Amino acid sequence: MRDYLLTLCVTAAVTYLLTGPVRKFAIATGAMPEIRARDVHREPTPRLGGIAMFFGLCAGLLVADHLQNLNSVFDQSNEPRALLSGAALIWLIGVLDDKFELDALIKLGAQMISAGVMVAQGLTILWLPIPGVGTVALTQWQGTLLTVALVVLTINAVNFVDGLDGLAAGMVCIATGAFFLYAYRLWYGYTIEAAAPATLFAAILMGMCLGFLPHNMHPARIFMGDSGSMLIGLILAASAISITGQVDPDTLKIFEGSTRQATHAALPVFIPLVLPLTIIAIPMTDLVLAIVRRTWKGQSPFAADRGHLHHRLLEIGHSHSRAVLIMYFWSALIAFGALAYSVHSASMWIVLAITVLSALGLVLLLMPRFSPRAPRWAETIVPPRYRRRRRVVEPEPEHGATAEEDRVPVPAGLHGSTAIGHRSRFSDRRKAGTPS
Repeated sequence: MRDYLLTLCVTAAVTYLLTGPVRKFAIATGAMPEIRARDVHREPTPRLGGIAMFFGLCAGLLVADHLQNLNSVFDQSNEPRALLSGAALIWLIGVLDDKFELDALIKLGAQMISAGVMVAQGLTILWLPIPGVGTVALTQWQGTLLTVALVVLTINAVNFVDGLDGLAAGMVCIATGAFFLYAYRLWYGYTIEAAAPATLFAAILMGMCLGFLPHNMHPARIFMGDSGSMLIGLILAASAISITGQVDPDTLKIFEGSTRQATHAALPVFIPLVLPLTIIAIPMTDLVLAIVRRTWKGQSPFAADRGHLHHRLLEIGHSHSRAVLIMYFWSALIAFGALAYSVHSASMWIVLAITVLSALGLVLLLMPRFSPRAPRWAETIVPPRYRRRRRVVEPEPEHGATAEEDRVPVPAGLHGSTAIGHRSRFSDRRKAGTPS
């Protein structure tokens, strides 16, 4: 665990330190697209944050290769090289798209080629455990098609959810945290060496997201762009593929009976693995709804709009930060709920806890106007937006001056074009050109 934490910290540090220079580079090269109708931000913001994330990935793999307990992953498996090859290709296409706005079909083709590059180097699904049937071996073409489809779906699901500051990086980090715990349990608890690459990929992906989040939280100073969203989507898919089709249920040695009975009994264990739908359930749901919505309207499935889940949260009255936190909550509930059920599937407390938390999440969705306030004794340690408002008694105007002349407009605060705060409290709004 210590080596994984070291790899995570190095990846996060490199990503964090490089994001600042990358932001200056993006501004200098003009990678700051104009505000579009579907955008939430209100001022041009540089992209290309994926550059820092990619170099964080390279740093994490380089450090892991020189650690005594992790270099065996590079000696016994070609999967790290396969991941780096596919990630480099999809990252390059993402950088070009952030700068020149490539066509959607070109990006789709690049995603399929990136997945094919990983398959050619051995990162593919070999078999699937199917309940009631057993372990089903896949042919080369079946494994290739399933792997490519899974990579493309995951990349686009993460790309679709990247619509609010800090949303995609935070959700992927939460889901990857649950996946890391599961993969580490298989590798360390059951000594399954085939789970070691997936554990390493998950640790590096968490480091990339954690290092980029401080620059991307609202109000964001830089966006990851397609160079970042497609990159973390590919790594997330590669982690699931590495362990889904590589770990044989028979190697667990904790079930008895026939293969069919063993696979059926192992269903809770393979819930987070059969497909990465549980760890990216929210982005995948958003992707499916977007395709259905656009097709129903006669539009292209790749046409951008403001109908995503995070857009709907804003429309019903949630603030930017609260909408992101709600999406974090649901992502954590699904990912860690599946993880807990895979460990203790016979415990009813897991089901009851998930039900209670789901009800709490629904309550949060129905209370967009609720603003929590801290008690007075804690107001000095919480952000200003959580403090109770105090009534300010306005002084009497000086002799000979009117009340309007004595009033000073209250500034909107830092980042005036992006901050969402209260407007002027004064009702006197003269039109331009009217006499005072």
